[in-house]
Amino acid sequence: MNEALWDLSESFSFDRVLYSYDIDGSMAHVRGLVHCGLLSDLEGQTLVDTLERIREEFSSGTFERAPSDEDVHMAIERRATELAGDVGAKIHTARSRNDQVATTLRLFTRDALTRIAAATVEMVDTLVSLGESNASSYLPGYTHLQRAQPVLLSHHLNAHAWSLLRDLERLLEARSRCNVSPLGAGALAGTSLPIDPSFASTELGFITTFANSMDAVSDRDFVAETLFDIALIGVHLSRMGEELVLWTSSEFAFAKLGDDFTTGSSMLPQKKNSDVAELARAKSGRLIGNLTGLLVTLKGLPLAYNRDLQEDKEPLFDSVRQVLMTLKAMTGAYRSLAFDERTASLAADDPFLVAIDLAESLVEEGVPFRQAHEMVGKLVGQSVANDVSFAIVVQNDPELSRYAHLFEPGAALTRRRSPGASGPHAMLRQAERLMEVRRALASRI
Repeated sequence: MNEALWDLSESFSFDRVLYSYDIDGSMAHVRGLVHCGLLSDLEGQTLVDTLERIREEFSSGTFERAPSDEDVHMAIERRATELAGDVGAKIHTARSRNDQVATTLRLFTRDALTRIAAATVEMVDTLVSLGESNASSYLPGYTHLQRAQPVLLSHHLNAHAWSLLRDLERLLEARSRCNVSPLGAGALAGTSLPIDPSFASTELGFITTFANSMDAVSDRDFVAETLFDIALIGVHLSRMGEELVLWTSSEFAFAKLGDDFTTGSSMLPQKKNSDVAELARAKSGRLIGNLTGLLVTLKGLPLAYNRDLQEDKEPLFDSVRQVLMTLKAMTGAYRSLAFDERTASLAADDPFLVAIDLAESLVEEGVPFRQAHEMVGKLVGQSVANDVSFAIVVQNDPELSRYAHLFEPGAALTRRRSPGASGPHAMLRQAERLMEVRRALASRI
């Protein structure tokens, strides 16, 4: 092979991370060949023992790549033949690299989805725990990055937890769809040998086997779906990262990250930078890029297998590695977070945030909402035009001064009592519901 083509086509340099999954698949394939009478019991045991020895070589770092090892799959088969002789040469009976690679990648992806799901649950638990340890703390809720209404910190954090629980559900559903064995599909049309694909499928813990051999070797939906799920987790973590950047800035000063989750400046001695949050914000672009890159690669491929599919691995490996790192780092960052209840509550008690409560109090007395909205809006206008506190404007209004109590600290927060709202009473039911969903999903991991 021309050196330029070799450099383009070799994949051992990055797919060697699949070695254990390939060996698991090969062991199941060998046992399936024994089951169908294509290998003797002795041959099967020899191959299984040989594969286990190769696994140990990889895990100990003593496996030596031969110049002809284009990918990890060929490397393992080559080494098995070196160790077991002619018996090793039988390992590829009734198998193509096409169904072999597809099986290996599904095993890797299934395991990766499980690990990401577990890390997501840990992130959810951290958010819930932080809210519980600051049960009475509240801050302004924002729309358009402008103060809107006061919300409990726990309510705010649970908003992130709910998005992560949706991520968790998607991960588990993707794992279910990934959990289909393609082993036995061959190159694209199966084999004339008397194999039983369901045997190897059961050995590997798949829930079912392929129905169509061409689809089995060409399908990379499970990779695309996994990359989408990871990208969306990245989007959610990016939003959380942006929020931590704001909260820990001097302009907001709602929270401080622990010293072990911040960095200093090479020039400015006073700086304490929230790099963990900034990196979490940035990683989403990389994760989205991996997804879009794969989708473009898959677009327009004819059935069945094409070498283009080699390009499915590096985006997948990278996204799995990046999202696990980011989940771990952000979980640690939130555990280190110290929330400044005084600063946040002062911001949340901004008199303007009581405007909706004043309007809704009028609605309770029978005033149509649009009229109430207009009445309160005029008072807000007076406050802004005259640079007078909105609370004082209301107190001095002969018709609305009876609502002055709404401006007491925390009063507007406690009025948020509709289902799913941010007030203390509604929060209790929401917390129960969140944990019910969390337990149900976590039990499926």
